Amino acid sequence: MLNLAYPWLLLIALLPLLIGFKRQANARVEAPVIPVGHWLQDLPGVSKSGNAVPWWQTLLLMMAWLLLVVALARPQHVGEPVDVPVTGRDLLLAVDISPSMDEQDMVINGRGINRLQAVKRVVSDFIEQRSGDRLGLLLFGTQPYIQAPLSFDHKTIQTLLDEAGIGMAGRATAIGDAMGLAVKRLRDRPQQQRVVILLTDGANTAGEVTPDKATEIAKAAGVRFYTIGIGAESMVQSGLLGSRRINPSRDLDEALLTRIAEQTGGHYFRARSLPELELIYESINQLETIELEGQRYRPVKELYVWPAGLALSLWAMLQLLRLRAGRKEVVSV
Repeated sequence: MLNLAYPWLLLIALLPLLIGFKRQANARVEAPVIPVGHWLQDLPGVSKSGNAVPWWQTLLLMMAWLLLVVALARPQHVGEPVDVPVTGRDLLLAVDISPSMDEQDMVINGRGINRLQAVKRVVSDFIEQRSGDRLGLLLFGTQPYIQAPLSFDHKTIQTLLDEAGIGMAGRATAIGDAMGLAVKRLRDRPQQQRVVILLTDGANTAGEVTPDKATEIAKAAGVRFYTIGIGAESMVQSGLLGSRRINPSRDLDEALLTRIAEQTGGHYFRARSLPELELIYESINQLETIELEGQRYRPVKELYVWPAGLALSLWAMLQLLRLRAGRKEVVSV
């Protein structure tokens, strides 16, 4: 269907009529007599009665004016409504920043780094690959808090993750409280979008809500948890009596993380090294996207160039004809 974006601009088409009425009103006043008029009456190209504008020139001029006004009103061809599916998820990244995340049992290029540094490195790549998703960042220790609400501003979320420091949220680990806060943030979102990726290296040692109670709440709210346990299972530690091999992940409660994931419809992953952590986030990145409520729009094709082009062509033709008529008049004189 044809449509005008600015139909009120068609009123400009009446402007020549208003000017004509004004001229007629002024024509009732007698024009002053110029005393030197008789000096000009015999000059070439000067007529005593004046040159009347041919009717066809007036017609072309009015057509050009009307076409220009139509172009200003911006005619458009509006197509049939089209439903565009929107894909994406609401992903809340819950990251443990308790002091145990300072354990340097992750290795990159032969150099040891702590667990939080490894998480920042991997999650940054994960954030870049989640275009179309609304991401949020939740940090927890003794207390959980939302560092970044759900947003499409992935750059800011990545910056806030890079600025997160170990121990900023306390020295304990409140997994249950972190889960409760995540559920609170996601419960009003469409059911198939409620996803939390929770990463920790320990067990629940603080908080008012137990992880099992938080799991029940999450299951009732339809929030799906993907849990990641991070930390190597073996590393060599130097001491006064020599080196000895220890398990730096002895405090990791894998049974709890597995239970949380299974009961909420997610999966539990174990990251013993940086490559394993990268594979885990790559696997999560392959989650099947869901189709949200579609957005409907009408395709619009702009047509103003046609009346504008015709108006310009008529004006150019009119000027050319006037120029030719002027040349013939000069030659005849």
